[in-house]
Amino acid sequence: MSAVRTSRSTRRRPSATTGTLPPEGSRAALDRGHPLPIRQWPVTLVTAVVGAGLLITWAADFRYGLLVVGAGFVLGAGLRLLVPEVGLLAVRSRFTDVAVLLFFGLVILLLALMAPQNPWLRLPALDDLGRWIGGKR
Repeated sequence: MSAVRTSRSTRRRPSATTGTLPPEGSRAALDRGHPLPIRQWPVTLVTAVVGAGLLITWAADFRYGLLVVGAGFVLGAGLRLLVPEVGLLAVRSRFTDVAVLLFFGLVILLLALMAPQNPWLRLPALDDLGRWIGGKR
């Protein structure tokens, strides 16, 4: 009788995940003797910079705030690339984390520099592309 499996026993989740590896750098950035925010200093620093940029965007000038937000993402990419143990900043492989953070950071920086009302950076090719997409040739 014990050899017969019921449908209820086969639907149970396994107690341990198999076949996956933790991302590189996923260990705590410092030993367990330090409080959690100190051990997770890379992600805490990036979150603080991005939060400060959002606060600047809300309270003062959107362009300066978005430059700080973009710089926070680029800082995160640099930390992920250079620091061996970054704690919660490591989500995927090192290459993927750096590529995604760097892409988002550079795009935010580029868009902040090109924002209308006296843009600090002009790219004529993108002006032509915008006119072509908008139908104003």
